[in-house]
Amino acid sequence: MNARLNCPAPAKLNLFLHVTGRRPDGYHTLQTAFRLVDHGDRLDFHLRQDGLICRTNDLPGVPPDTDLVVRAARLLQAKTGCTLGADICVNKHLPMGGGLGGGSSDAATTLLALNSLWQTGVRRETLQAWALSLGADVPFFIFGQSAVAQSIGEELTALCLPPAWYVVIEPPVSVPTAEIFRAEDLTRNTAPIIITGSAVDDLLHHFQLQARNDLQGVACRLYPQIQLALEALGRFGAPRMSGSGSSVFLECRSKSLAESVVQALRPDWKIWSACGLNDHPLRHWVSD
Repeated sequence: MNARLNCPAPAKLNLFLHVTGRRPDGYHTLQTAFRLVDHGDRLDFHLRQDGLICRTNDLPGVPPDTDLVVRAARLLQAKTGCTLGADICVNKHLPMGGGLGGGSSDAATTLLALNSLWQTGVRRETLQAWALSLGADVPFFIFGQSAVAQSIGEELTALCLPPAWYVVIEPPVSVPTAEIFRAEDLTRNTAPIIITGSAVDDLLHHFQLQARNDLQGVACRLYPQIQLALEALGRFGAPRMSGSGSSVFLECRSKSLAESVVQALRPDWKIWSACGLNDHPLRHWVSD
């Protein structure tokens, strides 16, 4: 048994995000397209025989007991009865409150990695169901493919998207998702896209004509730095915000074009470029 693993936790972008309604329990229903990108956090796992789950590094503002990574590990222990443990080091590159899925991706990578390290053999569909208790985006990262998500994010349909590069700006603000969804001026009645025979063709047509993020207007009103970032990227195309913010992104036709945008803006912003992925790097670690 391999006693150590070093694993990626890739970011996601919301190519569009529509709020389609609100349930009686207060949760909002959504329709979005998630795309994985080749940039994110990395996690180190070291097998323990004593059953303890220990995060070995400090993350400011995130006590270990509330960390999604620790909660994910304990969830897998509880569901499987596994008596093994792990030391976990979380090497953060993604911002907290940035709309890039960093915490959710870390939790999913923890479930995938420890399912392998502990040899618990849980199948993908089961891991996805368990992961929903950790957060609405976590099942997507277990699903492991760029996807259309509906309901509160757990109904997933795989997408095979064409190659693309993305430039991402991280404004210096952390956006609480709940604050955005509480806003009175949030659009909550966008009509869902009806996806027919060819989901990819339907969605690509939508991206080209009317892609938007219903949360963007509220986030820009509350956090003007997001609007400034959109204006900076707007010199080069039509940027959008990811998730509930704060990060914004621009799709580019090529790596060279993305790199030229990064170079043009580098002195003013925390900015990076990455290629789009259709599959999670750890997708093959779990059986369907």
